[in-house]
Amino acid sequence: MIRRIPFRRAFTLVELLVVIAIIGILVALLLPAIQAAREAARRTQCINNLKQLGIALQNHHDTYNRLPPGGSCDRPPFGNFQGGGNHWGGSWLARILPYVEGGAVYEEIDFTSGSSGWGNQTSGRAIANVVIPSFACPSSPLPRRAVGSPPGSQNAMTATYVGISGAVDGLIEGFNETRTNQGGGSAGCCSGGIVSGGGVLFPFSQVRYSDITDGTSNVMAVSEHGDYLITLNDSRVPWASGHRHGFLIGAHGDGGNRQPPNYFPGGDARTFNQTTVRWPINQKSGWPNSPGNCGALGVCDNIGNNIPLNSAHPGGVAVLLCDGAVRFVGQDISLDLLGRLVTRDAGLPLEQF
Repeated sequence: MIRRIPFRRAFTLVELLVVIAIIGILVALLLPAIQAAREAARRTQCINNLKQLGIALQNHHDTYNRLPPGGSCDRPPFGNFQGGGNHWGGSWLARILPYVEGGAVYEEIDFTSGSSGWGNQTSGRAIANVVIPSFACPSSPLPRRAVGSPPGSQNAMTATYVGISGAVDGLIEGFNETRTNQGGGSAGCCSGGIVSGGGVLFPFSQVRYSDITDGTSNVMAVSEHGDYLITLNDSRVPWASGHRHGFLIGAHGDGGNRQPPNYFPGGDARTFNQTTVRWPINQKSGWPNSPGNCGALGVCDNIGNNIPLNSAHPGGVAVLLCDGAVRFVGQDISLDLLGRLVTRDAGLPLEQF
């Protein structure tokens, strides 16, 4: 008897290609949703980081009856530099280390000797390879290590959160900001741009909550420097207030209280890990090619005081208010309203943002 083998029909090439195409379409449809879910998770973590920074600032205020300086010389009494060593002192981020689970690192940093500051090798060794999770937004694509680490450290962490020094004069309609000064005029290092003392974290600041007369719920303390800027030749550059030398460095001085408008006018008036608002949120493109223009625009590689608030989040930036609340501010906010939001005592009504 002849046994018949049943005929099995295979996929044709056309059918196989159709199946592959359908799978590709499904993946293409699902991928944006997956990416959106991941970004939502990262944005939530970013908001949590800012809340931790807000708690740290409040704890610092409870301990010292003032917020930390945006940056200052380290040697006591507060902000006093008496020659010798390096006069680039610590940032507000360094001052809040005990309140963000960085107490052991804080204890190793030299805040007392005549050679304290960014150039101090003891301090450099203290922050070598240190990672403080709450100092960096997980959405940020920027490098996590500084271009130029302090002496003694080869892997200084960069922060993607920046202290708010205030706004440039002329940004707020009907308000004259007199607490600003302009650094030198060089395009590259070392000028800085315009620095303000109208916010809460500026060079040599000692702001108390009682000084924030516009209300702690209406004034910004911290925001983001979290994404690349794009220059005229389409280069992506990691210009941010803390990318060059890491989170430790803040401001410098030579004795006396160097608050704006007395923070080295016409000279090296750079402020690290602090920013003075001058440009719209997420204005990332169209900047001069490297090294940028410190003097004229305050946006450059080493370091511009007026690098715009920016993030890798779509549509705006996450901000920490002085009362500890965290909000997401859209990039379509007017410069006038943004200026009011970063000034502690403008005395003007604040619209919904």
